[in-house]
Amino acid sequence: MDEKLNELGGAIISALGGAVSGFGIAFGELTIRADAKCVIDIVTFLRDDPRCQFFSFIDITAIDWPARERRFDVVYHLLSPTQNARIRIKVETDEMTPVPSIISVFPGADWFERETYDLYGVLFTGHPDMRRILTDYGFEGHPLRKDFPLTGFVEVRYDDEQKRVVYDPVRLAQEFRNFDFLSPWEGTEYKLPGDEKAEAKSGKPS
Repeated sequence: MDEKLNELGGAIISALGGAVSGFGIAFGELTIRADAKCVIDIVTFLRDDPRCQFFSFIDITAIDWPARERRFDVVYHLLSPTQNARIRIKVETDEMTPVPSIISVFPGADWFERETYDLYGVLFTGHPDMRRILTDYGFEGHPLRKDFPLTGFVEVRYDDEQKRVVYDPVRLAQEFRNFDFLSPWEGTEYKLPGDEKAEAKSGKPS
């Protein structure tokens, strides 16, 4: 299987030239690194070329690397039922540089691009409806970025007196608790309620 994917990766690089900078194989899947500006040409080739036939669109998402200059990897997943193979395309971008929308090639990418924009802030040019899809109207920030606070910024609730939805700053109702993550199979270093019954049954002193 890896030999077949290796041949396919080489064929893709030969056909697309500088648009694809390299490829790798892991866990039985082919991953190619590509230039974001060429993503439409790349997915069109992967869909139409007889050696590929990746005509089943699966997913678009992103990965956030805050310390990197181009902090986002935009990741596309395609499936070729004919070749019985999957491919992953990764392109890099930053907060200000949009990536071309692939809706003209895969119309099903519509909501996935909106989700990637909503959760990561990645923009897609040529998208007919580039607005949030999961968060509420007026939401600030992008929840899956690594620098987004775990508690968020505001909480939403319906105010019965004002008869409308209101936004309040997040307030924690209690202090963060400390949890004991010791393995129950190894036992804790202190007695738990009920331990005395087990000791009495086994004959051990409590």
